[in-house]
Amino acid sequence: MKRRDFIGKTGCGVAGMVSAPIWLHAAQEGEQPKKRKYKIDIEIYEAREDSWCHKKGDKFEYPKDIGKICPWLLSSMHDFLRLLNNGVTLSWKYEDTPYEKVIDPDGVTTEYVRCPDPTADLVAKITRTLIP
Repeated sequence: MKRRDFIGKTGCGVAGMVSAPIWLHAAQEGEQPKKRKYKIDIEIYEAREDSWCHKKGDKFEYPKDIGKICPWLLSSMHDFLRLLNNGVTLSWKYEDTPYEKVIDPDGVTTEYVRCPDPTADLVAKITRTLIP
């Protein structure tokens, strides 16, 4: 079995999570799949009034505004940003919470990430939009 087939079929490791969705969009086996393009936006969904780094409603574009985002928050979002940007959709929905996600592989998908800074109480909402 070829390495690429093994990773795509077994979902082995991070490589499988990142690359499998790209392969799934190939029209026919043997064809080189087209990588989908996405717009990634980040909005501060929750923040304490006296937060030192970001305020509720602050908006950023990824990767354009990466230098404007607090390093602690950016570190928390890193894996989510990479996965979403590569077409991966994380299946948990957080139903019946303020963080209930939108999951639409052919449109808008959201993800929520909390900053690890215990003084910030920050939650970022990441929105991925498919670019046709």
